[in-house]
Amino acid sequence: MDLTGRCYCGAIRYRTVGEAAMRAQCHCRECQYVSGGAAVLIMGMPADGFQYTQGEPRRFTRSDIPNPVTREFCPECGTHLATRAPGVPLVFVKIGTLDDPAAFGGPQVVLYTIDQQPWHLIPEGVPAFPRMPG
Repeated sequence: MDLTGRCYCGAIRYRTVGEAAMRAQCHCRECQYVSGGAAVLIMGMPADGFQYTQGEPRRFTRSDIPNPVTREFCPECGTHLATRAPGVPLVFVKIGTLDDPAAFGGPQVVLYTIDQQPWHLIPEGVPAFPRMPG
């Protein structure tokens, strides 16, 4: 799989190569903040196959919680592009930033339903977990 993507204004571009380790829909409260209230669709891609090809994102890591993720976003338009979790060799790419979002193909798993809002929908037949599975 060889995918490209960008932020809304086009200042940042990326390329990711390799097979997706996971395709997920995440309902965690942190993702709701970043999305403006919705669940977030992500694809876990190998970190060693991910690179920014144009521009450099800003990064944000919370300092008030244990094991915080680092969120990468465009410093111009604010588009959230990717997330990195400590000790995880994946980059979680936001599906809406892909040049071809259809490459996602839909989630294989739904995460953090413990934080799901009443209006969030879970696709029928997709395994769902209150937090991260096993």
